[in-house]
Amino acid sequence: MDSTVLCPYTRSVASDGSETVKGVPPLAKHRSKKKTEVNKLLAEPKREKLKVKNQKAVLAAVVLEDSELSTSEDPLEELRGLVETGGVQVVGQIIQKRRMPDPATLMGKGKVDELKMLANSLGAELVVFDNNLSPSQGRNLERELDTVIVDRSEVILDIFASRARTYEAKLQVELAQLLYFQPRLKRLWTHLERIEGGVGAGRGPGEKQLETDKRLVDKRITELRRKLSSVEKHRGRMVHQRHNHMTVSLVGYTNAGKSTLMNALTGADVYVADQLFATLDTRTRKWTLPSWGDVLLSDTVGFVRDLPHHLVASFRSTLEEARYADLLLHVVDASHPQAQQQIDTVNSVLDELGVSHENTLLVLNKCDALDDRSIVDVLRVKFENAVTVSAATGEGIDRLCAAVATRLGKGAVELKIDGHVGDGRLHHFLNQHAEITTTTYDDEQVTFHCRLSRQLLYRLDAFEVSIERLDTDEPVTSIETDVSTATE
Repeated sequence: MDSTVLCPYTRSVASDGSETVKGVPPLAKHRSKKKTEVNKLLAEPKREKLKVKNQKAVLAAVVLEDSELSTSEDPLEELRGLVETGGVQVVGQIIQKRRMPDPATLMGKGKVDELKMLANSLGAELVVFDNNLSPSQGRNLERELDTVIVDRSEVILDIFASRARTYEAKLQVELAQLLYFQPRLKRLWTHLERIEGGVGAGRGPGEKQLETDKRLVDKRITELRRKLSSVEKHRGRMVHQRHNHMTVSLVGYTNAGKSTLMNALTGADVYVADQLFATLDTRTRKWTLPSWGDVLLSDTVGFVRDLPHHLVASFRSTLEEARYADLLLHVVDASHPQAQQQIDTVNSVLDELGVSHENTLLVLNKCDALDDRSIVDVLRVKFENAVTVSAATGEGIDRLCAAVATRLGKGAVELKIDGHVGDGRLHHFLNQHAEITTTTYDDEQVTFHCRLSRQLLYRLDAFEVSIERLDTDEPVTSIETDVSTATE
């Protein structure tokens, strides 16, 4: 982030009472100019380039004995994918297993010395840790290793910054970056030891540049939160306006194939790439389910292990689609050896975001890439209703559509609707939103036997029809009675 630096100046008072500052216009004008500069600085979000791009790096990690990675054959596999996504050239790696992390340097002293020799011998320009470092640990490691230290959160934030395309995503990423770097300002910028101001400067004598930078960051954070709040309200209104449609949201680990599946189901042209966090923005498309009708399908941002807390909080509004969805499709890369851990990670992040994942259908994707089908067999035993598909080849897509229709049908009611044969709007509405089992014509009368979502019952008020519930013994005399019954 850019920072505006003011040079020290002295104040003098003229005989007429006006104040001037040596070498600059009158103080009032100077402050006005300063305010303009600050406002310009805070005007719009800026997406910075990757700080670690095109650099040589050594990967490092401390694996605790009780962590999931302790049993992994390659604990640094995911970090390697993250940094390579960011354009980093990995030249070496080092892993230490410990019972507890060192509070000062995360690693033990001997391992830190070994890491320093490895980085120097390979000409590494930075060391990337798979752990989240505290500000003090980052400072201590930089002092010990005499090189740039980057932790897992910073790598993910850099990748998100490079992937952000929409205005909302840029705001979210910049806010997460500032919240992350706020307690780390002291070790980031070399000018922070300069002394600012003086007598009459308006901020007290001897104020450090660090305090000025902190105020600029705080002001920017406040501005970003205000803008995000406005965007969230707009998104919330859009989501609530879709209550007259059944909605389905794709969630899952990053690179599990959500965007590919969305393209296969809806024919959308969502960007697809074999890389982590290829897409960050939520996209919603119409999905026509055979023998059911149209639903809205949303593709959400992918998750990853140890996702930075600030990033999760910033992207909360992006996942509004998942929060209010009638059904979640949890897409899993079934060919990944850590598929179960990825499922647990997604569920954990959904819990943190306050998204209920009780009404979830597990989709085991990439079955065409399986070398050992026993992984899928284990998952299918644990998740009985899971559907195995291949979004790339289309295998299992018909089974997925049938499973989704069955799940959505649990929230539907069976109706017998009598209407006028010439009511084209009624025909269109039922063809779009209902599962019609039979249609009977009798002179000018048409009778539909169908299943309709409870959420759409109120829409029948707009038609001159008679309605009878077929899944209950109590006849319905008016649609208002049926709506009240359905919402209880």
